[in-house]
Amino acid sequence: MTPTNPLAALSDQLAALAAAGAARAVSVQGREGRGFSGILWQQGLVVTAAEPLERDDDISVTLPDGSRVPAMLAGRDAGTDVALLKLETGPVAPLVLAPPDSLALGRLGLAVGRGEEGPIASMGVAAFVGGAWRSMRGGSLERRLVFDLRLSALAEGGPLLDDAGRLIGMAVFGPRRRPLAIPAETIARVVEVLRVRGRVARGYLGLAMQPVRTGSTRGLIVLGVDPRQPGGAGGGAAGRRAAGHGRPAAGGRAGDAGPAGPRERGPADPAGGAARRPGADGLADGGRAPRRFPWRRRG
Repeated sequence: MTPTNPLAALSDQLAALAAAGAARAVSVQGREGRGFSGILWQQGLVVTAAEPLERDDDISVTLPDGSRVPAMLAGRDAGTDVALLKLETGPVAPLVLAPPDSLALGRLGLAVGRGEEGPIASMGVAAFVGGAWRSMRGGSLERRLVFDLRLSALAEGGPLLDDAGRLIGMAVFGPRRRPLAIPAETIARVVEVLRVRGRVARGYLGLAMQPVRTGSTRGLIVLGVDPRQPGGAGGGAAGRRAAGHGRPAAGGRAGDAGPAGPRERGPADPAGGAARRPGADGLADGGRAPRRFPWRRRG
């Protein structure tokens, strides 16, 4: 009896996982013709990354069988980087989501996408697995999942699978282009809202604010006020300061504060603080979502 080659067995399993992922991975053409990926969520619906989808119309999708069909944007949420497309797909098998407690630090993940010439894949490990967090555009995500893998730009928005072929989430780029996953449970929640409403509404105070630091106290300076919104009606005025982290701030104008502000909170920075204008995703007041995803930074 020939002993089993463990490397060959691992290779066979990865090939089977890649084939399963390729059956759910589509190619989306949305930014000046540049393609990226999406997930065949269910019949008639594709989930993809909102950040690279710069078009709201004239979108096309290449399905796993190679056919190219037009798609309509059903909605997008910049806060969670989820966009939902409607299109003709034909019957689709139910998608199996990975249980939230099944992913641990160091577990393998396989990112699958679809390029012009066919499916692509890359493997890595879970480099950080954290709890619920909020993006800088106000999006709530159930888990913070950072992966150590080489993600192609063509695979952004595609499925990220566990070793059982279940969907961990959607592969996207985080700070410094480090790959992370939008959790499957976050996607499922946002998709239901986008199907009905086309957007995720969030509170809007009407205040434009800038993070500042005075000594050991961190807070915000009000730079602009919309008098028609709650912030203006409540007495908000440009130049006022508000303290952060539960510490009172001394009164003063904008010129009294130091230039340094709190660090932006990113997926691999659990302790970092964040300060943004409420409603900065542009969705709560019916505006169009900004194109740049909140946790993606250059440098």
